[in-house]
Amino acid sequence: MRIASFVRNAALLIAVTGIPVVAQQGTGYLKTKVDPGRAGVFIDGKYVGSAGNFGVGRKYAVAAGEHEVRLSEPRYEDVVTKVTVQAGKTAQLAQTMKALPLAKPPFGRLRTVAPDKFAAVYVNGKFMGHAGEFNNSVQGLLLNPGAYTVKIGEGREEQVKIEADKVTIIQAK
Repeated sequence: MRIASFVRNAALLIAVTGIPVVAQQGTGYLKTKVDPGRAGVFIDGKYVGSAGNFGVGRKYAVAAGEHEVRLSEPRYEDVVTKVTVQAGKTAQLAQTMKALPLAKPPFGRLRTVAPDKFAAVYVNGKFMGHAGEFNNSVQGLLLNPGAYTVKIGEGREEQVKIEADKVTIIQAK
């Protein structure tokens, strides 16, 4: 009985310790060091998160191979580049984005409410940040008055009208 238990536990230990090796065979990592750190990172068109948190670059697990990486932040020019990730290794992406001219007032404020605070927020198809950045009374996205199409995460798009000096709140469905 003790030998059977020992053999079973040994086999389980061997199987469990082999998992990371098998998992890493087709996976590498992308580490970002981007200024500004709040820029959104898109890998092959899919939003994976912000480039950094509190000034520290983020590291993302990525399938080995060549990938298109887009960095997007509404106050900066988008950056698109190709990155080759090798299995079990970390590719580095360091980038300083070029600032755009500041928008001019008047502004209205767009607030978002979503169960996932890291859900990407798009306005007229452009990434603006994540839902948690625009979700309370002291936060919000300043936009010039007008009609906009807003999408939160992978949810449906919604048409909103922004008015000067007013707050518009939308909820993710």
